[in-house]
Amino acid sequence: METKKQLSNIVLTGFSATGKSLVAREVARRLRRDFIDTDDEIVKLAGKAIADIFQQEGESKFRELERQVIKQACQRRQIVIATGGGAIIDHRNYKMLAQKGFIFCLEARPETIQRRLVHKMDYGTGPVIRPLLSGDNPVGRIRDIKAARQPYYASVDWTVHTDNLSIGQVAEEVVNGWRLLCSVAGTGKAGGKLDKDVACRVITPVQSYPVFVGYGLLKGLGERMSESGLSGAVTIISDETVFSLYGSRVEGILKGAGFAVDSVVVPPGEKSKSIDSIASIYDFLVEHRVERGDTIVALGGGMVGDLAGFAAATFLRGLRWVQVPTSLMAMVDASIGGKVGINHPSGKNLIGAFYQPDFVMADYETLNTLPWRELTSGWAEVVKCGLILDAGFFEFLEASVDKLVKLEPGVVGEAIARSAAIKAQVVSHDEREQGKRTLLNYGHTIAHGLETVTRYRHFLHGEAVAIGMMGAARLSQELGILSAEAVERQRALLQQFGLPHDYPCRQRELVAELGRAMELDKKVREKAIRWVLLEDIGRATIRSDVLWQNVESVLRELLGQ
Repeated sequence: METKKQLSNIVLTGFSATGKSLVAREVARRLRRDFIDTDDEIVKLAGKAIADIFQQEGESKFRELERQVIKQACQRRQIVIATGGGAIIDHRNYKMLAQKGFIFCLEARPETIQRRLVHKMDYGTGPVIRPLLSGDNPVGRIRDIKAARQPYYASVDWTVHTDNLSIGQVAEEVVNGWRLLCSVAGTGKAGGKLDKDVACRVITPVQSYPVFVGYGLLKGLGERMSESGLSGAVTIISDETVFSLYGSRVEGILKGAGFAVDSVVVPPGEKSKSIDSIASIYDFLVEHRVERGDTIVALGGGMVGDLAGFAAATFLRGLRWVQVPTSLMAMVDASIGGKVGINHPSGKNLIGAFYQPDFVMADYETLNTLPWRELTSGWAEVVKCGLILDAGFFEFLEASVDKLVKLEPGVVGEAIARSAAIKAQVVSHDEREQGKRTLLNYGHTIAHGLETVTRYRHFLHGEAVAIGMMGAARLSQELGILSAEAVERQRALLQQFGLPHDYPCRQRELVAELGRAMELDKKVREKAIRWVLLEDIGRATIRSDVLWQNVESVLRELLGQ
């Protein structure tokens, strides 16, 4: 989004029968704003029904009137606008609407749209649009038209999936999204200035903080910390590998900004996320007389962020802290959301807390020094974001994979920013993993089991997650809720990123070991594993009724047994 963007209007777009008009009217009521339906305004302007305009004067005349109405609407401020489903395909309309506010796309599956059109369900569709329902395959026709429009719908600021939501629930999602987008810009009022480096903002009941994503941001770390009200001494927590690359530079940046700086360094790797490591960090903080007004900076990958965050959460009952992720995995997942902790020999992340940082700064220039295997591992969490919540993002990854693996800055920045925004949106709705946040664990039940039974020596986290996601996808297929085509699309994209999709192993006892490890998973509730599964690309679900025989079958397939 451009820095001159105004934050005045809320615009709803999307395919027919997604509820644009009724949702826009309800959003306007909740925010005490005026409401405009561009189709209604076109009818007033033309003096005839839309069907008559198409029949008598053609689509070109309708689009001309649509542009005129949108131009007039964009001259107003603080309104809610419902547009026709094809309006933003015209770049002139999109530019006007995007400049004057935030655009929300209401999504629904083709089957849902067809059902709503046939039954005129309470989604404000008006008269049934007969061309969409004509022929032997209306769902296929809807799917084809939606696919053609998807690149345009993917360019919006926020997407809400309406399939299983009421009008009121969709309106609530839009209002919450609008507030989050405005907070990213720094204000809830029109005319607020956008920080181009803020990819998203996490908003919890007790804290709100930005996630900065950009190339070369590290040099501004000290300035950002001062702007956030941080002062006193800083303790950098890092691992030996990352600190050898960036430690002295970051120390210099922070000292240049007026901070007193000390650093504590642990060995690289998951084995450092342990009780012994946290004890040695406590000893360091005590020895250096760290006080409550001081700050911890986590400089490194996900392991460092978890370890440093846990130290910040527990030492002196809480220190302020900043996440500076240097790995792709950490930038798109581990650094966002405040989940901090250490491992127990019986399971990963069993000891921890929810403790949010003051901000996250992801400088993806640091990816240039990341070992190839570490970089590849990180793409698993990026792919996961598209799989569970954003089909448009998944399609972007499919189309951009060659550029992404080459680390072309523009496309890499977009991928990181969009992944971070998806994570931030979920965390803002569910900070403590009581509901929607569980979806972020897609693939992690099997992954954490694999990591545990192999004593964290065989897999990088993303590699285990990739295998775990394939297990979850195949389990979804076996339960009859996911198509073979979707499973193959997932497998193909993971393979293109260089990620594994199975773990050939002839140790038949490993299946039982995996089962025992998964029973200790954090998502277990009332002794039943809550499986995150897929119903389609971009749509995840949680199931607690999965039988062991189905799980065992999938595990043996993954292990080549």
